Amino acid sequence: MNPLRIIETFNLITGKVFSFFVFLGMAIVVYEVIARYVFNAPSVWAPGYTQRVFAGYFILIGAYTLIKGGHVRVDILLDTRSPRWNAFTNILNYLALVIWTLALSYEAWFYFIDAWEFNELDDSALRHPMWPVNLTLFIGTSLILVQGISGLIASGIEFIKPKQQIKG
Repeated sequence: MNPLRIIETFNLITGKVFSFFVFLGMAIVVYEVIARYVFNAPSVWAPGYTQRVFAGYFILIGAYTLIKGGHVRVDILLDTRSPRWNAFTNILNYLALVIWTLALSYEAWFYFIDAWEFNELDDSALRHPMWPVNLTLFIGTSLILVQGISGLIASGIEFIKPKQQIKG
């Protein structure tokens, strides 16, 4: 099987699985609103868990969003000319993405290692360990990095051997 297709399939499945985190986050928020305003009994744990669930959701669906074209793009120069030009602009975009996510993944790894080794805890009353959050950041940025490299390779192939433009 094509390695680029394997990467894309893995990231699509990962994105679909973690997209359900939004419902978990919504349930926590609804619980907290009801507990706070109906029963006048706010929880200590809900704000921290809401942040963790939504942070995990946003970072772990990043590669999926990249595949689906959901990230912000400025299309003034993109997708406006020949297939070769479009491939060239995609190469530039993917290069920038790969450089950015490479740096972010590198730093996220060291955040994770430090949090693990020093048993770093958050500032909440429950004092949760920070390593799961930092590991999630590393995994999410690494998935985006791998998808970016895959897109860079695919755009390079498209630049070398462009598909015929369909006129409609």
